[in-house]
Amino acid sequence: MMNQLEEKFARLVRENKSTIYTVCYMFSKDEDEVNDLFQETLINIWKGIGGFRAESKETTWIYRVAMNTCLNQQRKKKREGERVPLTMTANIFEDDDASSKQARQLHERISRLALVDRAIVMMWLEGLSYDEIGAVIGINAQNVGVKLFRIKEQLKKM
Repeated sequence: MMNQLEEKFARLVRENKSTIYTVCYMFSKDEDEVNDLFQETLINIWKGIGGFRAESKETTWIYRVAMNTCLNQQRKKKREGERVPLTMTANIFEDDDASSKQARQLHERISRLALVDRAIVMMWLEGLSYDEIGAVIGINAQNVGVKLFRIKEQLKKM
């Protein structure tokens, strides 16, 4: 029988697994590495769940844990050197229609942004409010608006 903490963890993972995966995917396109980031995020959620004080929404906390996990792994990877994936079979854009080409172009441009900027765009595209994005990144809502404006301008110039 699961205790309350285990039940809360299971619910959080069930309700937020696509969010966690999306954050992890922003940091790597290698399937194995994304799975490693996902698993490391789950470990960090489990470690931190007892200390979650509900000062923010659960989804904001999940984003923050996922972002911090991925950023820490990215820093660690830079210190250790880059891994070379053996194969990459997943193609997220299979279709050749106009909207797929546009999505592919947008994805390519976003992937050239700095990590924090990518994270901001991803959360904005996921529908998080400026307040929620700010809570995850550690800035106020007004700064989120300014950053998003600058990021959009940068994407247009690409």
